[in-house]
Amino acid sequence: MFEIAADYVRDNTPFEVIGGYMSPVNSEYKKEGLVSADARIKMCILATTGHDWLSVDDWEALNPSYVPTARVLDHFDEELKKLGGVEAEYGERKPVRVALLAGADLISTFAKPGLWDKKDLEHILGKYGCFILERMGVNIDESLENLDRWISNIWFINQPIMNDVSSTKIRLFLKKDLSIRYLIPTSVINFIYENELYNVKSPINGHERSPSGPKKTIMNAQVDNVHGDGSPIDSSK
Repeated sequence: MFEIAADYVRDNTPFEVIGGYMSPVNSEYKKEGLVSADARIKMCILATTGHDWLSVDDWEALNPSYVPTARVLDHFDEELKKLGGVEAEYGERKPVRVALLAGADLISTFAKPGLWDKKDLEHILGKYGCFILERMGVNIDESLENLDRWISNIWFINQPIMNDVSSTKIRLFLKKDLSIRYLIPTSVINFIYENELYNVKSPINGHERSPSGPKKTIMNAQVDNVHGDGSPIDSSK
């Protein structure tokens, strides 16, 4: 989703993407299916290894308590301000703007009364803004209900090739013993099976189990695009 968002920003906004961060949610969020923060941080690191502008930030995940999305964005903003912005041409330094990248399934929860703190919504959408990636089965018009006051700070990204992969669906596939090959980086798949995360059984001789029983060799194909929304309801973040 980061790559799709970067293309959108380049072609449709006056902004320039200088970096993206995956921020695994804190374990105190208590979402069903979450594995340890350490394991999720490691998977994000594996997924972004070799990427020239994506990084992993573990501040949210390792915090002693749950951190709301608004505070996570503040953390990034504060840390980037300490650097004095980014260096542009001729040595000039420019300020950095932080924004939230999320799937439409997350944004649809913004419009649900009582689910989000109103002050947090004002902070997230008013101060930072949000780039929303299209998701199958999510009505964007309904998702944006009651968000009109921030519409100028919300950008909706249509997917040129629909990709409905999400962390929730990866966990569902694993629960059903379905193959996740080519859906996420091979290094992450290997880590999941080697550590028997999500109750999977460790494969034998580098093989991933198929739904029907026979084993399929895990190929060493590299995946360039990394999925993740870096937000407390995810994902990645």
